[in-house]
Amino acid sequence: MATTNNMTDLIINGLFQDAEVQRVCFVFFLSVYLATVVGNGLIVVTVNVSKSLGSPMYFFLSYLSFVEICYSSTVVPKFITDLLTKIKTISLKGCLAQIFFFHFLGVTEILLLTVMAYDRYVAICKPLYYTTIMSRTVCHHLVAGSWVGGFFHSIIQIFITLPLPFCGPNMIDHYFCDLHPLFQLACTDTFVVGVIMFVNSGLFSVFSFLFLVSSYIVILVNLRNHSAEGRHKALSTCASHIMVVVLFFGPAIFLYLRPASTYTADKLVAVFYTVITPMLNPIIYTLRNAEVKNAMRKMWGKKINSKVG
Repeated sequence: MATTNNMTDLIINGLFQDAEVQRVCFVFFLSVYLATVVGNGLIVVTVNVSKSLGSPMYFFLSYLSFVEICYSSTVVPKFITDLLTKIKTISLKGCLAQIFFFHFLGVTEILLLTVMAYDRYVAICKPLYYTTIMSRTVCHHLVAGSWVGGFFHSIIQIFITLPLPFCGPNMIDHYFCDLHPLFQLACTDTFVVGVIMFVNSGLFSVFSFLFLVSSYIVILVNLRNHSAEGRHKALSTCASHIMVVVLFFGPAIFLYLRPASTYTADKLVAVFYTVITPMLNPIIYTLRNAEVKNAMRKMWGKKINSKVG
């Protein structure tokens, strides 16, 4: 860090100040986090165990669920434990580490959602070439590219933050470490780094979202040439993906394309995409996907039968 820094620990303001409300929130958010880990973990296990879920769509879904677990785990465990403490602290290095992994996994998820949209485009618009275009090697390369893209995005965020001098006050007006609230603690003008962050996070999210919307417009146009049964199956699969995209991108675009603020509403929006959305994704994909539900029934049915036997 820069030599002018005189802060080693930061105080996190948190989501609510009332002790009773925090205890209620602890029970609620702990339940949500456990549901997130169990739900996404179940999808990862089911896809990797079930032979019927060997298509690229489910290959990407298993990685998306794995990223959801990691993404939620960068913020939620610390957030939950802080609900039981009066003074919530984090080291400056720990804060930077949380920012790095939060953005790394967040952008990896964005790129995976984009890859999944491309997979649906090829499956619906170029069905005769699907197995050739979406080979196992290509799928692995697309997943690896998502991880690499997330890493480079996040490392840029850290590189523009490291030179900043932080000299107090040391209170972050949020419930976890992110760039906007951290920049407010810098004792220098952060306009330039704010613009870089705007381009790197805000515009990246917008362009990714527009690419996803465009791909689904093309898919919907091409579905006109399919049978009624084919359209229904394709729309059911695409609808799940679109719901996840909207739930993830909506709050992210709302926060990162606006000037920094200290409104409680911003914290509540952040709660939605850091805590709630990762839990909803497995529910959306399983409730709307008969193949995943059938694979889960078969997998658990075999385990129950083996125990009985």
